[in-house]
Amino acid sequence: MALLEAEGLNVYYGAIHAVKDVSFHVEEREIVTLIGANGAGKSTVLKTISGLLPPRTGTVSFQDQKITGVPAHKIVSRGLAQVPEGRQVFLQMTVEENLEMGAYTRPASEVDSSMALVFEHFPRLSERRNQIAGTLSGGEQQMLAMGRALMSRPRLLMLDEPSMGLAPILVEQIFEIIEQLHKAGTTILLVEQNARMALSIADRGYVLETGRILKTAPAQALLKDEDVKKAYLGG
Repeated sequence: MALLEAEGLNVYYGAIHAVKDVSFHVEEREIVTLIGANGAGKSTVLKTISGLLPPRTGTVSFQDQKITGVPAHKIVSRGLAQVPEGRQVFLQMTVEENLEMGAYTRPASEVDSSMALVFEHFPRLSERRNQIAGTLSGGEQQMLAMGRALMSRPRLLMLDEPSMGLAPILVEQIFEIIEQLHKAGTTILLVEQNARMALSIADRGYVLETGRILKTAPAQALLKDEDVKKAYLGG
């Protein structure tokens, strides 16, 4: 069975049907990406998986256990962490304090080793460990949000629009780090408007439009798909 499996998800915001009968899976050690335009339902899918939004119908299973209806903090303790859209770091706290917040589900004895691992992936955070997070650049805040999620030692890391608002050179750096995390053994579910970048590093992709999955294929096949190129790749 897949590491993560969503079956028949239907999610509403009041009367608005935001996610419509969505089913997909993520295998161990894959990078899977959800691509689509603004409002397609990508972020809603991630919030539903992480327990922040309840589906009206459908189920989510993680590591062969149903997690639909499980509180978000308990889902994190099971090994699934999300880096939210817009980073949402604690702006008045230091880098180190932000990272410590990410380890709240882990034993205190693991915090130092987890932080050392984060600093290996993000040397810039080590240099700024005593700096107030609100004074960091956008790229550094994105690194901090990713590092905070990694403090929980996740088996599956969900990233919601990690390139949003970043300069192109920083986007490349963030995607290089995502690839490094993947090579180190982390399974990744990536929501990203920069479809070309996302598909360039993913194993498989799903195309969402107005809350529905329209296509699914290996990422390289989607990069060559004429409909995808026209709609999302500027081709």
